[in-house]
Amino acid sequence: MDLARTALEKMPQGMECLTNLRYLRMNGCGEKEFPSGILPKLSHLQVLVLEKFTARGDGPITIKGKEVGSLRNLESLECHFEGFSDFVEYLRSWDGILSLSTYRIFVGMVDEDYWAYINDYSTNIGDYLTYFDDYPSKTVLLGNLSFNGDRDFQVKFLNGIQGLICQCFDARSLCDVLSLENATELEHIRIEDCNNMESLVSSSWFCYAPPPLPSYNGTFSGLKELNCCGCNHMKKLFPLVLLPNLVNLARIDVSYCEKMEEIIGTTDEESSTSNSITEFILPKLRTLYLYRLPELKSICSVRLICNSLTVIRCQKLKRMAICLPLLENGQPSPPPSLEIIKAYPEEWWEHPNAKDVLRPFVTFPQEETSWRLR
Repeated sequence: MDLARTALEKMPQGMECLTNLRYLRMNGCGEKEFPSGILPKLSHLQVLVLEKFTARGDGPITIKGKEVGSLRNLESLECHFEGFSDFVEYLRSWDGILSLSTYRIFVGMVDEDYWAYINDYSTNIGDYLTYFDDYPSKTVLLGNLSFNGDRDFQVKFLNGIQGLICQCFDARSLCDVLSLENATELEHIRIEDCNNMESLVSSSWFCYAPPPLPSYNGTFSGLKELNCCGCNHMKKLFPLVLLPNLVNLARIDVSYCEKMEEIIGTTDEESSTSNSITEFILPKLRTLYLYRLPELKSICSVRLICNSLTVIRCQKLKRMAICLPLLENGQPSPPPSLEIIKAYPEEWWEHPNAKDVLRPFVTFPQEETSWRLR
């Protein structure tokens, strides 16, 4: 049964009688919450998709976690849990999420402006949103949630999660939200407007030791893209000790973080154990995008290799952590993989080191009006 893009004003009567139904896709139909008692009777459901928007532009219809957990044959799920407790109730009611081949799960309340923004960027009202098409098939969005350091909130069951979007919650790091041991398959992380967040992960989560060899099955070893926007309390994106795990990271995107001083931060303890480390290669890093970070002073204490760098309005950044290979005569040369450097304003280019070597790769575009539209 496909009731998407319809003008239904309320839930159709008699749906609980469709006991052999295997596919159900619908929008809100004017309802804010999926009526209780229906889902447990649809025990053969394999696909449950509750669309995120109606033709009127409403937010998604919410659903009870325990009722979704009763669907033992479910293979694909797209839904909205109003509170984190509902999400945890679903996970605890049955480890069924491990058998899901795809899921897009919204947890909490996302502000109306955010829904309106996403709605503006959908290809057709009622269709799945192109915004989320950029994310993997197993993605969770957490919005406007309060954790207060309560470890009971920590999600320990998402072994297969591939995409994580966090908006407007009060956790200090992902350690308060996600069991990091289960984060080996995460491909895309987006942190937005989380003003209590201090770092992606806390340095204390790791044992201080000399950086190991690249880890292909450790925490965040599957991460391909990391986005951070509007986190105004964050001074460091993530600790240096995490670098060896980021073997698949292709893009780092940081914008509008008022207090960000360093992208890859080094604590005193890390500095004392990594004095000999001067260069580190993230083998798949292609793009480093830094936009409106007024307090940014350093990208990283070690040199990185990256083939695309964009720096816009980061006035205090004086040195780029770009690794420059040396020729036989000892003179620096551009990295073989380097493709482009974008800088704004043009005067900023007077500050970086080895500017003459890299000058052929530099362009000075007009400042972009919106980080979302680049």
